[in-house]
Amino acid sequence: MKLDDAPLNRFHIKIAGLTFGAHFTDGYILGIIGFALTLMTPQMGLSPFWVGLIGSSALIGLFLGSLILGWISDYIGRQKIFVFSFTIITIASVLQFFADTPTELVLCRILIGIGLGGDYSVGHTMLAEFSPRKHRGVLLGSFSVIWTFGYVAANLIGIFAINTSPDAWKWMLASSAIPAVIILILRIGTPESPRWLISKGRVDEAREIVKKHVGPNIVLDDESPVQTNGSFKTLFSKSMRKRTAFNCIFFVCLVIPYFAIYTFLPNILEAIGMNEGYGTDFLLNGLLIVGAVLGIFFTVKYSRRGFLISSFIVLIVTLGLLSLLPSSATVLMIISFAVFTLIMSAVSNLVGVFPAESFPTEIRSSGVGLATSMSRLGSAIGTFLLPLGIAGIGIQYTMLCLTAVLVIGAIVSIAWAPETKSLTLSEASNNGRKN
Repeated sequence: MKLDDAPLNRFHIKIAGLTFGAHFTDGYILGIIGFALTLMTPQMGLSPFWVGLIGSSALIGLFLGSLILGWISDYIGRQKIFVFSFTIITIASVLQFFADTPTELVLCRILIGIGLGGDYSVGHTMLAEFSPRKHRGVLLGSFSVIWTFGYVAANLIGIFAINTSPDAWKWMLASSAIPAVIILILRIGTPESPRWLISKGRVDEAREIVKKHVGPNIVLDDESPVQTNGSFKTLFSKSMRKRTAFNCIFFVCLVIPYFAIYTFLPNILEAIGMNEGYGTDFLLNGLLIVGAVLGIFFTVKYSRRGFLISSFIVLIVTLGLLSLLPSSATVLMIISFAVFTLIMSAVSNLVGVFPAESFPTEIRSSGVGLATSMSRLGSAIGTFLLPLGIAGIGIQYTMLCLTAVLVIGAIVSIAWAPETKSLTLSEASNNGRKN
């Protein structure tokens, strides 16, 4: 029996759990900073520049880590980065407690982001390269759900801790070290990806890992090493550049409105009379969780390509309505907002699926890392430009610009999105060389 057709076992669940833990930590780290900034801004006398820089510093680190560590892992192996990334996250999380200046905090957050970025690259790759194709979509698509739970956990802790003391922000930020150190300890001893070993000609080692962790009767799909001239050069070669462009562009076109809508959300809810107390937070978090769970079902039930394209269309329509409807159209705005949030959360599952299934083994981490880094760069730029857009052209036209971003994502997906469902990992990635 081939590796792609192996039955799901405890080892697969362990790898999935260790990878999910990274996404929980990511959601927690990005979610808790807003509450921490509320306390530290008056305490440190932060200017808007420093508030923006601290808020986006982890995203800057994610951009760097995804790009650099993903590329490195294609040369030195997945497992080394799998452990190293959480070593950085754990240490930098603890150091946040001792940060006394904005500069120190920004440096800590960038380091955390570098670790998370590297983990995005190798985590998706490791899980994709071990997972049976029957369960690969569910496992990779579940990243969004786990990220959402981490984000919700940060919101709940922030809500209840924000009034405890002026220095509570230190404990909030440092608390991310708790899940990080647990994941780090559990990752020690994780085996190397057999597909990566095969790509380097280390066939005997790959066979031993498969035999020990997946099953004695399981064989690799292809035991022929692949020679390449360099990861990034291959990503932009004639056979792969369309696949590379698709993964970067669709990812960016989803995350820019995703992050921007969170910023716009208080304005939207205030316009429809729902911005009272903590109701906004609980409503948003509830819709995000429901949407993320629905996304797993859609990933299993429908084709990857069809799910992505139809989601872009729904998002364009609902965000367009939110941009153009008058504030008096309360019911339509509520419905549009709810549908937008559900579908945006659901389709976000595919950002964990498409890149990991799209690239061949020898450049998989580099490809996933590049797509992730571009998405984080896009979200950082979008977050920075958001207040400038509101001040310069108003909220309505700014939201229409975000709708235009979704239109670009839809066009690119219609033109270039592959279908990777039900294919072996080799078939899915090799199909990309032909298209």
